[in-house]
Amino acid sequence: MRLEPKPADYPRIRKALSFYKVTSIVTGVMLLTLLAEMILKYSPTHVELFAGGGEGIGFAPVVVGEACQWYSLFFPWQEGCELTSTGTGTNISLLILIAHGWFYVVYLVSCFMLWSPMRWRFPRFVLLALGGVIPFMSFFMEGRVARQVSDFLAEKGAGAPARPAASA
Repeated sequence: MRLEPKPADYPRIRKALSFYKVTSIVTGVMLLTLLAEMILKYSPTHVELFAGGGEGIGFAPVVVGEACQWYSLFFPWQEGCELTSTGTGTNISLLILIAHGWFYVVYLVSCFMLWSPMRWRFPRFVLLALGGVIPFMSFFMEGRVARQVSDFLAEKGAGAPARPAASA
């Protein structure tokens, strides 16, 4: 038996959909920025973005430890392989990492706020949550989910709040 949203929840679904659309786009952009930062740090370029420190905004090299093997860069959690930043000032790369992590929590809340009143099954929530950690997936999910929810609300006649009739 498939559960359907309750008519009393339609206004809440509209608000949750708007919030989800914004958070999915912001999370997707932040994830792509984080991906670019990780590629710069862990690829042979070995640089991080820094601001301040007397040089303005720029890239600073990352020193690769002696214990690192060629394959160590694919396993950054490996013991003995240390990467040391040489930049001064504010580490923008680290700020991107932290900001994405915290905004991902906001994204998960928005997913829950939409998933719960829509009464979808749990695997659908997992799929929505994966949108914030798989590059480009949040953009595809945002379009697909927004279309499905909007179509559902339009089908049920709850697409937009009723406007009062204008007096003549």
